[in-house]
Amino acid sequence: MSSAELRMQSYYASRAREYDNVYLKPERQADLREIERWLPPIFTGAHVLEIACGTGYWTRFIAPAAASIVAIDTAPETLSIARDRVPSDNVRFLVGDAYELSRLVNGFDAAFAGFWFSHIPKARRREFLVGLNSVLGPGAKVVLLDNRYVEGSSSPVAARDPDGNTYQTRRLSDGSTHQILKNFPCEDELRVAVAGLVEVAAFRSWQYFWAFEYVVAPAP
Repeated sequence: MSSAELRMQSYYASRAREYDNVYLKPERQADLREIERWLPPIFTGAHVLEIACGTGYWTRFIAPAAASIVAIDTAPETLSIARDRVPSDNVRFLVGDAYELSRLVNGFDAAFAGFWFSHIPKARRREFLVGLNSVLGPGAKVVLLDNRYVEGSSSPVAARDPDGNTYQTRRLSDGSTHQILKNFPCEDELRVAVAGLVEVAAFRSWQYFWAFEYVVAPAP
């Protein structure tokens, strides 16, 4: 795990109790209500792998529609909150690494990653997507949901590295500051990332968020 990824893991562990504050921003409420209605039907009856589930904010909307969910995150602190929030018999919360998905039982027919893809270094995007496909069956549905950069609402980009990754400086309520990798990929970048791995892909956006849906192609 790189130093940037270790810093991010430490940040989200420290941020657990204030993790959901980002969902309270007044200007984002209309988008969030629309996404909360749009997302669950995609996973009706599906066996879902959720990546980087955090505090279970999105798990709680998907769980009533899905047949089952295995939701993973690297931070036990956020998983503790998620377990209290979604006490459902069809959901399992596990400590897990998004780059080590082969350790999970495969055969999921759907996957969801909310606000995770933006934290993947550009050089590891393909690695993550290939690993995800390895635990999904052909024809599995995948939804990536994430932030658009909106001036005045998003935290400013504070730095950029030689690979083109961008970083934000985040401040927690304890006064600590953390530099976090946060990319804002466009539709073309997403399509390049999944080239050859998917059969169907669709991009949609709201004022503050975007979603990328695709269907996993059969292995060559």
